[in-house]
Amino acid sequence: MAMSDPLGDMLTRIRNAQHARMSVVNSPASKLRANVLDVLQREGFIRGYSQHEVRAGVNELRVELKYHEGQPAIKEIGRVSKPGRRVYTKIKDLPKVYNGLGIAILSTPRGVMSDAEARTANVGGEVLARVF
Repeated sequence: MAMSDPLGDMLTRIRNAQHARMSVVNSPASKLRANVLDVLQREGFIRGYSQHEVRAGVNELRVELKYHEGQPAIKEIGRVSKPGRRVYTKIKDLPKVYNGLGIAILSTPRGVMSDAEARTANVGGEVLARVF
């Protein structure tokens, strides 16, 4: 059966892996997933990620999770815009996650970026996820 929400699947894999105290989690690769992982890495929520080929034509993302004093760096991660209900926002209505302590990940005409980067670029878009 085809997956209806690939990004939601990756976020759930990360959430479950951190709950189980795993250091690495694998997820099928796509450009959107890699762009979201870029934002998470820039904002310091994950150590990094790499893409490797499982077999001919099938790639996988290997995400290195980050912990601080035994606690996961990501306390909450969740999908905002879902396949059944897309959530778009203007620059003036960009959400602040936990009063600026967390981030919102947006898909904008200039690419996938955090809410702070979107404010700097003065651009709105689709709110993909919230991370704290």
